[in-house]
Amino acid sequence: MADKKTRDHRYLAAAAVILVMIAAALCLRKSVQKTALTETAGRTFEKGIVTEIVTDNMQEDGIRVGEQTVMIQMTTGDLKGQQIKATSSSGFLFGTACEKGTHVIVIQSRAGNETVSSVYSRDRGLSLILFILLYFALLCLIGGRQGFHGSVSLVLSFVSIIYVYLPLVYIGWSPFASAVMICAFITVLSFILISGLTRKSFTAAAGTVAGVVMAGITAFFFSAVTGLSGYNVSDIETLITLWDVDGIQVGSLLFSGILISSLGAVMDVSMSVTSSMEEVLRQNPGIARGELLRAGLRVGKDMMGTDSNTLILAFAGSSLSMLLLDYAYDLPFLQVINSNNIGLALMEGLSGSFGVVLCMPVTAFLASLFLPGREGS
Repeated sequence: MADKKTRDHRYLAAAAVILVMIAAALCLRKSVQKTALTETAGRTFEKGIVTEIVTDNMQEDGIRVGEQTVMIQMTTGDLKGQQIKATSSSGFLFGTACEKGTHVIVIQSRAGNETVSSVYSRDRGLSLILFILLYFALLCLIGGRQGFHGSVSLVLSFVSIIYVYLPLVYIGWSPFASAVMICAFITVLSFILISGLTRKSFTAAAGTVAGVVMAGITAFFFSAVTGLSGYNVSDIETLITLWDVDGIQVGSLLFSGILISSLGAVMDVSMSVTSSMEEVLRQNPGIARGELLRAGLRVGKDMMGTDSNTLILAFAGSSLSMLLLDYAYDLPFLQVINSNNIGLALMEGLSGSFGVVLCMPVTAFLASLFLPGREGS
């Protein structure tokens, strides 16, 4: 009976948090007035199926050069059901190597009565959706109720970033402050779904927020010492347009991104340390706070190495193409270590790892203060 009551409280609390998010998203939707950055009048993206290769661009050596000319049966848009002629580039960023039966996305640009069509990419929407659904199915199958809660938390985290965080930044809020708020929201929601309204949940949430904030502060110090900032990113020229047109604080996006990207690892450490300390307390209710703190620190030390590796390797993996180019060109060490791209990658990886490391003692200290006093909370 107590377990059922706990679950009811958990779901009510999670529902309340979700309703707050939905209300915020609806209010922001009315507040955001986007400024058009490019002319899109008369241009649409539609689906179609390649029915014929009119002109191929395959050379004798097996390399594609130039464009294909193809016939496409349109399945959406004003020309749905009609056969149209389109071109498909051989580039890696746009277009695709078409074959008969390939499902594609078509850019249609209309001017007056004339429509120019070209293949934008392969239609991979269904494949992406199926992989996402497969992941959620495995999560629920293996994790049971907790896996389902994790799925709900993941979906709501993504929705909160897209429909709350981005609109807040767009209307001029500080990206860093907005990221802290979103991280706190995601953390509280996730931990409520996992453990309900308990001391463990709020202790772990407090440790997580402290960890991600310290990751951001570390990034600020790193920026001050190295001279690197959010204005050194590769797409700054495009971002400056947002700054000029809408007043978006693009320089802080780098630091807020570090907070969001480190959140998962920090949550993992914080909840694991708190859960371990709660279990120690359950097995030994009379344990002294100091001994409980030392037990939490011992558990946390074992986790720090692996979770720090997670962030460092994640950022290194995302930079592999850049590292390979540096290796292939045999660039001097001084050039590589002082390049903006390498510096930013190190800032992201190290700042997130600082958050993981510093989160552990903070969480252990908070747990030693708040967990004792109510067994099984």
